[in-house]
Amino acid sequence: MAHDLVIRGGLIVDGTGGTPFSGDLAIDGDEIVAIGSVTARGKQEIDADGAAVTPGFIDVHTHFDAQIGWDPSLSPCSNHGVTSVLMGNCAVTFAPCKPGDRAFLAEMMETVEQIPREAILSGLPWDWETCGEYLDSIEKMNPAINVAGMIGHAALRYYVMGERGIDQDPNADELKQMADIAGQAIKDGAVGFSTNRLPAHRIPDGRAIPGTFSKGEELEAIARQVAQHNGLMQNVPWYSKNSIEKDLDLVGRQAKAGGGRVLFSAVETQSFGFEDPHHIIEKYRAEGCQIYGTTVPRCGGNVSNLQTVILFPGWRKLHQIAPNKRLDAIRDDAFRRELIQAAKDDPGSEKFARSLRWMGDSDRPIYTKERADNLEELSKLQGEHPAETWLRMMLESDGKASFHMPFFNMHFDKVEQLMDRDWIVPGLGDAGAHVAVIMDAGWPSFFLSHWVRDQKRIPLETAIHRMTSRAAAVMALKDRGELKIGKRADINVIDLDRVEERQPRVVQDFPHGSSRLVQDGAGYIATLVNGTPILQNDELTGDRSGRVLRSSPL
Repeated sequence: MAHDLVIRGGLIVDGTGGTPFSGDLAIDGDEIVAIGSVTARGKQEIDADGAAVTPGFIDVHTHFDAQIGWDPSLSPCSNHGVTSVLMGNCAVTFAPCKPGDRAFLAEMMETVEQIPREAILSGLPWDWETCGEYLDSIEKMNPAINVAGMIGHAALRYYVMGERGIDQDPNADELKQMADIAGQAIKDGAVGFSTNRLPAHRIPDGRAIPGTFSKGEELEAIARQVAQHNGLMQNVPWYSKNSIEKDLDLVGRQAKAGGGRVLFSAVETQSFGFEDPHHIIEKYRAEGCQIYGTTVPRCGGNVSNLQTVILFPGWRKLHQIAPNKRLDAIRDDAFRRELIQAAKDDPGSEKFARSLRWMGDSDRPIYTKERADNLEELSKLQGEHPAETWLRMMLESDGKASFHMPFFNMHFDKVEQLMDRDWIVPGLGDAGAHVAVIMDAGWPSFFLSHWVRDQKRIPLETAIHRMTSRAAAVMALKDRGELKIGKRADINVIDLDRVEERQPRVVQDFPHGSSRLVQDGAGYIATLVNGTPILQNDELTGDRSGRVLRSSPL
């Protein structure tokens, strides 16, 4: 009897960290049914000779909560081998939500994650109040890849406390309500609860989002209810010299209070000028706490090009021109001279130029330049003002040149040390958020091309393990993350000689014509989600075989 699909002759990297081996893999329906030597033919076959066959990658930090409403492909994660994503991070979610609070949650998402309010309100059906109902709603959207959701602290506080939830503490009854609702959300399928300590994440009136300054007792009470139902506590600590140790201690307190899994966003701290504080996490883990961190495996930050909003200080007139009209505008000599003078007159231009690194003129962007290899130094070589150099490079490339403005994970030796900890999961690409300025979602392709193939710093089987079964453990996904008979057929077939990111580019495909950055991948022969190819030869097929991944009881 023929199988539905057979992958022939690949290097099987099964996600466990074990030694890769050559073989075939057979799929019937959405399940892996044979691994090794498969004699039966497949109704469909994929030639994997010379390619790696891996489990689908899992991205544990995304913000597709809004984008899923109008982009069921969930690009660009789906362009980089990601088959499952965790959304609802950073405390900002759309559930729970009373009908009268929709605008508040949409506006909060806009100020924190830079997803346009109008797109959120018009692009989603808003046919829910509870987290379980939200998951039911997105299930009807038939996403291309698997999605899991969380209940956000900011939304929960506002749901229970209203305006008081922004900057006041809950009373005993309110705290019990919040903990009970969080627990019920996990019972209804949310895989976790997310909270956020960053004071810079604000609502439109300038106040920090609800929950930012919550006391440890509040988080511990919620953690107990979440852990009781096998949920995850997701944290965004504030990496400042005066706050990080306290915030990491709060992460540990949550893990001890509930005895459950806790995930936090982790970055190297030399970029911020202080010593690595993660010994606090090591201490709690030594006590048996289940704590994981996630970090992007390269420098992360903004993108400056002709169509983004990251432009030289003083360039208000260029901001006012539609992104797709700017190339024509800067071709005008008089307008270009005006922009150059405006940049010269603004004292912030020098610092801005020092922060930009050219991403190169090849298809593959360069993320590995030293901090001194910046636009200011490029302009000195040409005897130009940095604004002149920026504009000239835009003209010479027909508007395609891009600069990276990294602001974290800038010291690659420290990033490598952080990633080598056995509790770190690569990720933190923020896909679906900051869409007009940041494009870090291509991190899986960078991880494989830079750290595994080019630098040979991480063995292939180790890298795949970190992106698959270790990430699955964070989310308590029992049926994914490994190539094993009986597991779901979320699978990548990858040409390791070709895998890489492409240059970020701007598209206008959000509701109301809003722009966003995207980034294609290369080297992906096929990506399967639940047994169905959703990408072949680096192109999405249009198939939508993803599912909502719901929490599983203990």
